[in-house]
Amino acid sequence: MRNKKLEVLFWSIAFPGFGQIINHQLIKGILLIILEVIVNLYSNFNQAILYSFIGEIDKAIHTVDYQWLMFYPCIYFFGIWDAYRNAEGESSPYEFLPFVFSAFFVTVGLIYSYRVELFGYILGPIWLPILSVIPGVVVGLIIKKILRSIN
Repeated sequence: MRNKKLEVLFWSIAFPGFGQIINHQLIKGILLIILEVIVNLYSNFNQAILYSFIGEIDKAIHTVDYQWLMFYPCIYFFGIWDAYRNAEGESSPYEFLPFVFSAFFVTVGLIYSYRVELFGYILGPIWLPILSVIPGVVVGLIIKKILRSIN
């Protein structure tokens, strides 16, 4: 049996807008793809990813344009949430919270990415935001559980 929500979730994680296209929301999907490409290009995001993966964090920090990259988490997590929400399948109340808190924590992680160290290494604009997804999801799930227990 095919799980549409899971399929859309993974395609949206791969690239913002793909989930909307799968959900037959072509205009929204194309708009998200265009926004992602614009922010990606102006922020030098791919170059920063490359430098981060080969361990040249200082180059990643100096390559990235933080003013542009600050838009990326919200576009990215909105695209994932929107595609997931509009996919076929059961929806639960407050299912947006892990996505919203992930966008928030990733943005804060990006802000501090050139200063935060782990085991003596600066994490930079790729690794700290990636690691910031974890507390974002956890906080979102906890708040979701609290709100569902209240209602």
